[in-house]
Amino acid sequence: MKAIEITQYGAPEVLKPTERPRPELKPGEVLIKVTASGVNRPDVLQRIGQYPVPPGASDLPGLEVAGEIVEGALDGVDNRWGLKVGSRVCALVQGGGYAEYCAAPLAQVLPVPEGLSDVEAASLPETFFTVWSNVFDRAHLGETETGEKETLLVQGGTSGIGVTAIQLGVALGHRVFATAGSDEKARACEALGAERGINYKTEDFVAIAKELTRDRGVDVVLDMVGGDYLPREVQALAFDGRIAIIALLGGSKATLDMGALLRRRLTVTGSTLRPRSVAFKAAIAQRLYEKVWPLFAAGKIRPVIYQTFPAEQADKAHALMETSTHVGKIVLTW
Repeated sequence: MKAIEITQYGAPEVLKPTERPRPELKPGEVLIKVTASGVNRPDVLQRIGQYPVPPGASDLPGLEVAGEIVEGALDGVDNRWGLKVGSRVCALVQGGGYAEYCAAPLAQVLPVPEGLSDVEAASLPETFFTVWSNVFDRAHLGETETGEKETLLVQGGTSGIGVTAIQLGVALGHRVFATAGSDEKARACEALGAERGINYKTEDFVAIAKELTRDRGVDVVLDMVGGDYLPREVQALAFDGRIAIIALLGGSKATLDMGALLRRRLTVTGSTLRPRSVAFKAAIAQRLYEKVWPLFAAGKIRPVIYQTFPAEQADKAHALMETSTHVGKIVLTW
């Protein structure tokens, strides 16, 4: 099969087309003939040597794919969606997504939502699994003690994660605010449903969050920046507020006011999804299928595809991602 490999750690140019044997299936896995592969920030980190491959995973980059099941033991296993050979699916994988064929645990494979193309479907698993796990399962975005829907602040609102978090929060009835790096991107966040897009280069997200919530603060912050954002996010939180950290684009070191955490009953949590067990991801898949997939059919959320590239141009896709000029997802096609 054709695949894209990381020949050495470095710039996008280290991504090269290659030939590899088709993956050998492990128990509980299916083989997907890939038509589209999502490109994500962790792929870039793996390429530069900052995101180690979990033991037993493919060394090929790529954490999400869409295509057609062509092989696998589908009987006598937990085949919750009634999938079969020939089913159009998308899947979250630990690696190996930049290839014509990809092995995926059946428990992490979902049917393509009604009405979506394979390119659109390939943009879903990594971001939706991540957002659901962190915003709803870990940070428990829900209702206040008085029964009102809680508020969400999304850092990096035009990233793949950001456009997912905005739409999902809004579709489930929450007020959502989002930061972005330009006025144009801030307006793009608002077009996706955010009540207010905040240009972090010219505006103070703490002051705006407080103003929009009548000085109460936001209930949940989804943070992919870390660094000096953390102490400011603490200031932006309401009592009992939660911060869910999923990336450290601004650095891994931060100063934290522990007194504020105690007085205001705050929670700071972080996680990475890739090394988690199949059972853990299967539980998220179940919740996505029940609670989120119907929102696609209802037209309440939609994939946001910024640009597609032929798979052999994966280096150009990574170069684009590193500019951070995109709004939404970048996808490779096979």
